[in-house]
Amino acid sequence: MITLDQLTKIFQTPDGPVVAADHVDMHVPAGEICVLLGPSGCGKTTTLKMVNRIIPATSGRVLIDGQDTTTMDTISLRRGIGYVIQQVGLFPNMTIEENISVVPKLLGWPKSKYLARAAELLDLVALDPNAFLKRYPNELSGGQQQRVGVIRALAADPPVMLMDEPFGAIDPINREIIQDEFLKMQQALNKSILFVSHDIDEAVKMGDKIAIFDSGKLIQLDSPDKTLAMPATPFVESFVGSDRTLKRLTLAKSQSVAERNAAAIGTDDAPPEAGLRLEPLCIVDNDGRFQAWIRPDSATAEAPPTTIHPNHDLRTATSTLLRHGLSALPCVDADGQYVGLVTQAGIAEFLAWRTERMREQHA
Repeated sequence: MITLDQLTKIFQTPDGPVVAADHVDMHVPAGEICVLLGPSGCGKTTTLKMVNRIIPATSGRVLIDGQDTTTMDTISLRRGIGYVIQQVGLFPNMTIEENISVVPKLLGWPKSKYLARAAELLDLVALDPNAFLKRYPNELSGGQQQRVGVIRALAADPPVMLMDEPFGAIDPINREIIQDEFLKMQQALNKSILFVSHDIDEAVKMGDKIAIFDSGKLIQLDSPDKTLAMPATPFVESFVGSDRTLKRLTLAKSQSVAERNAAAIGTDDAPPEAGLRLEPLCIVDNDGRFQAWIRPDSATAEAPPTTIHPNHDLRTATSTLLRHGLSALPCVDADGQYVGLVTQAGIAEFLAWRTERMREQHA
């Protein structure tokens, strides 16, 4: 875990002292990603770099697993922390295998162990070790280089990772792929991670918590959902954007809405008369597999234009509904099992329910 205790940095300039980080208090539990977010010059990168002492703190403490980092040798501290930057920073004269192996070699790992680790990590980010281990960085695309930069930081299995806008220079398609791969890795690796970003959408996707900074101060530290639903100040409300409700849609799965409206009839049941229903009626077989639906203004069973998968987020579900000009669609899993009905009204009610729960917990 990472704890920042009254962490402060004051730079001395010709124009006088500048407070870059002002008594920052933060706790990141093991296995969580905390995204540091805010405008340029807000103090997020300075705060990140004080953790591994690239920038020395003026006052305050950094504790890793309860140990004050000022009691640790700087070189040992940095070797025990994974560090990823936007510019990747691969050594151009080293092969990919050698790049990944740098820190394990410095730590005295046996050659067989660090070579096996390099191959294992490449495979983890969908880069074939047989094809990539002996290549040099200039033989890889930008997205591939960034993947190697991420796994190089993981090579020695550090408990803590610092990531400074690691995906900012990658095109949107590759960025999303790498983000998804990293989140899958994090589920297995369980690291404590500080992640600097300037992108609210990235913060919402990547973070277990979002720390919003302004003028060196930590303004709000909350879950993505609470940050979007309950901004602590007008600054936070402005920074996360007027479309913050739409951003919240990415944080919940369609299954959460569908299960609230899972009524259906069997293939042998007689449907009610047309015009007596406000929503479509779904038909399932004896094994619970979706067969067809009956629209409210019809008595005839038919196939819907499409269905929504339970793992689709609510933003995808809403987009699907709007694309087909519908207020509802069946939610059906990959095996054809009927989960429920996803409706526009149901999505709105679900978000309101989540907000009310947060307010009750906050009160």
